Amino acid sequence: MSRSENLAEKVRHLRNRVAARRATMTRAATAFVSQPEPRTIGSFAKGRQLTAGNYLFAGHLVQKPGVSIWDIRSPDMNFTNEIQGFTWLDDLAAAGDMAARKTAQAWLWDWIATFGKGNGAGWTPDLTGRRLIRWINHAIFLLTGQHKEQSDAFYLSLAQQTNFLASRWRASAPGLPRFEALTGLIYTGLSLEGMEAHVAPAVKALDRECESQVGDEGGLPTRNPEELLEVFTLLTWAAVALSESARSPTEAHWGAIERIGPTLRTLRHSDGGLARFHGGGRGLDGRLDSALAASGVRGRKASGLAMGFARLSAGRSSIIIDAACPPSGPASANAHASTLAFELTSGRRPLVVNCGSGSSFDKDWRRAGRATPSHSTLVLSGQSSSRLGMTEAKKNWLIDVPTNVPVGVSQAPDGFRFEGGHDGYLKHFGLTHIRKLEVTFDGAGIVGEDSLAALDEQARAQFDRVMNQTGLQGIPFDIRFHIHPDVDVSLDMGGTAVSLALKSGEIWIFRGEGSNLIKIEPSVYLEKNRLKPRATKQIVLSGRAMEYATRARWSLAKPSDSPVGLRDLVEDEVFTDTTDT
Repeated sequence: MSRSENLAEKVRHLRNRVAARRATMTRAATAFVSQPEPRTIGSFAKGRQLTAGNYLFAGHLVQKPGVSIWDIRSPDMNFTNEIQGFTWLDDLAAAGDMAARKTAQAWLWDWIATFGKGNGAGWTPDLTGRRLIRWINHAIFLLTGQHKEQSDAFYLSLAQQTNFLASRWRASAPGLPRFEALTGLIYTGLSLEGMEAHVAPAVKALDRECESQVGDEGGLPTRNPEELLEVFTLLTWAAVALSESARSPTEAHWGAIERIGPTLRTLRHSDGGLARFHGGGRGLDGRLDSALAASGVRGRKASGLAMGFARLSAGRSSIIIDAACPPSGPASANAHASTLAFELTSGRRPLVVNCGSGSSFDKDWRRAGRATPSHSTLVLSGQSSSRLGMTEAKKNWLIDVPTNVPVGVSQAPDGFRFEGGHDGYLKHFGLTHIRKLEVTFDGAGIVGEDSLAALDEQARAQFDRVMNQTGLQGIPFDIRFHIHPDVDVSLDMGGTAVSLALKSGEIWIFRGEGSNLIKIEPSVYLEKNRLKPRATKQIVLSGRAMEYATRARWSLAKPSDSPVGLRDLVEDEVFTDTTDT
């Protein structure tokens, strides 16, 4: 963080603290005018873990049975933010038994006693909005069996946080944080007695965010599919809450929902999970289906790209490709160098993946997860197609990114075809990466071609300079295919093919053409709800660019005797063991 950014953050923190202290002088709300139906989705297993004293947040496990969540030492700021946002309340409500209720009630009134006067890290607009949504959603769960003293403290804190939010939502960052703040303000304004005056300004501000942040094709500047899902969910919750209070969502609000819905359907793999790009994960189980059902928006994108991603879908197979320039500027703070990378899912089983975001582990994993070698695409000379900034002010931004990414999706003679290219390696090597993918109509066969080409005289001159530096030994490239950890990988046929066995019983065979070398190397699969990365494998097709045009062809296909339809009866792993991953 630069000196100016650090100063701005300190000023923002001070203003939040002042506003929070002023908000504590608010008169209490006395009752609910209306209460939205709970729509947040929690995990029964996580709820049981919390009541047992196993606190797993932001990649850290703290085991303190019988100790309040506010009395444990937080490992880092991400951990603190997660517990201050109260999303764990969804999990305790999902467990729903007496132990979970008592835990939730104790922790909530502990928060009021410890932080309710305006102190602590939780007094930021986005965390306050996130927290208020949960308090209102689960009010009945929380207030059952409580005395008037506890109820009065609950209503007073709701009113104080609402007034803080009304004064400080503008300080939230554009995008998801501001959508959280404004949705929380709308929720409390509609629900609490005496807070109705906050609704109209919040709705107007939400309209502006919808118009400025949600693009014509239903995407966000960050191009993060999971973040898009969270924004869509918030907009849907706000729309339903407005409708239930006899108010109609505005045209801008509803228009954003209608644009995002088809984009999210396009970015959903055949197993129901989101494509994992630019810092996003698969999404919480049930969140996507619930949000789409609540919105009533149907269908996928009819044609073209969805937030810069292309989709090939046939039979049981879905392929999603990063087919646009990476995010730029502040929007690239969590973006990945993944141009032309793809993910492949067969039925309910992910097959080819990207490593994912390592942000829940540590800064080294986060940085590694953003690099091109952590994605299923071509890597030239071990370099990323986009690079991270080196200056203090821009060290987390992507710089020197591909600026020309022409793509097209068309019908092939026996299926569907994707063609695309990018110039991320042009400046340093004089080469353009060109990728073609074709999938058969039944989804059982995929043929790929990755090419490196010097397309004009200037590019050829740069390629010649690099070749001279290598002693005419060529520029090495690796085409990486990261495999999901649930897939068994084995090298077959004297090293000329790789067998991939899915838990469903499906078999896929990978083959390369020509003299390029096929290797199996270690890889990792980065998941937010794990304590450490999962070990897995990757297929690496390696060669050298020796000419102005180099081509590497490969295929992924099921054997000809594989069944067209396969009933997948193997249960997915449910992660409940917090002591070992």
